[in-house]
Amino acid sequence: MSSSLRVHYFILIAVIIVAGLCQGLLLPILSISLEQMGVSSSLNGMNAAALYIGSFAMTLVAERTLGLLGFKKLMAGGLVLVLITLLLFPLIPDIRVWFVLRLLVGIGDSALHYSAQLWILLVTPAEKRGRNISFYGMSYGLGFALGPLGLWLLDYGMLVPFAALALLCLLVLLLVLIKLPDSRPEKLESEARPTQRFRRSYSWAWYALLPAFLYGYMEASLNSNFPVYGLRIGFHTDEIAALLPFVSLGGLVLQLPLGILSDRWGRKKVLMSVGIAGGITFMLLPWSGNHFMFTLILLTLAGGLVGSFFSLGLAYAADLLPKSFLAAANVLASFHFNLGSVIGPNISGGLLDYGTQGSMFLVLGGSYVVFGLLGLFSRKRVPAV
Repeated sequence: MSSSLRVHYFILIAVIIVAGLCQGLLLPILSISLEQMGVSSSLNGMNAAALYIGSFAMTLVAERTLGLLGFKKLMAGGLVLVLITLLLFPLIPDIRVWFVLRLLVGIGDSALHYSAQLWILLVTPAEKRGRNISFYGMSYGLGFALGPLGLWLLDYGMLVPFAALALLCLLVLLLVLIKLPDSRPEKLESEARPTQRFRRSYSWAWYALLPAFLYGYMEASLNSNFPVYGLRIGFHTDEIAALLPFVSLGGLVLQLPLGILSDRWGRKKVLMSVGIAGGITFMLLPWSGNHFMFTLILLTLAGGLVGSFFSLGLAYAADLLPKSFLAAANVLASFHFNLGSVIGPNISGGLLDYGTQGSMFLVLGGSYVVFGLLGLFSRKRVPAV
């Protein structure tokens, strides 16, 4: 990779770290604010889901928008949208306005992900593509893990964490505008004939596509609903800010070892094993009460076990499907992730309102255990393609 391409690559990594920071901070800080405003957990969860509804909507038009604007303009537009929206949150503390603002953040965040990921794929040599994409995923995870630490800035006023995040967005935006070339993809193949390919992808790789849904469910539920759960059982805001990053940090630590293990032992076996073990760990969380260290250990272990579900699921789908079906599988996985991200906060918020305090973890953990057991009924079918 030439020096100029290396600079471009690290700017793209900076973009995705900021995207992770935005999601990692917005989910808990807005959930805590709505809880303190007296909003019910159900409405709180519905409000949190708006970010993923916006993200889902953007994926439907991202390819066409990129063809019209190009990489640099789409990425800059996403950063500007996120930056302006961040500054509006503390200025207009209204749940209805926040729903719209979260939709806009989801649109901007999805634009950043789509353009940065595709650009990295196009500029990276084939022999380094796996490493660079893995680093891309870990960078987002790092940003997402560090985001909740911004809750500590609440001591200086509601505006401060949003302003700090907006400043980071501005710095990255300047790098994008000054350093990145105004390029477009030479050719974006239209992976048409979707009905047949999507149907066959489900038929051949349904088990490999489920992890994306579970990962979205878990990530959105924990970051949106755990702050509310924590406040209700007696944790302080700074303790919640310290606990949440360990879910993502656990995933970062175990991501590479689990990937290597799946190469040697088989991805299905690893998915089944970590799904059952991670699910049981989540189900133990209600019994930790407000004991800080016990909760930290369980969150780190659970996050580490299931934190690679999205990437392992895609890798397993690649094992099962012909190469011509991988684009369809990626689209389906993205839809599943966004669907899980929308459903998760709503189910967990409802459970906090109408169930026991720990029921959200029993349902979340039980979902992973059921997934692991479903693997016993999944059989590899060799595609006749």
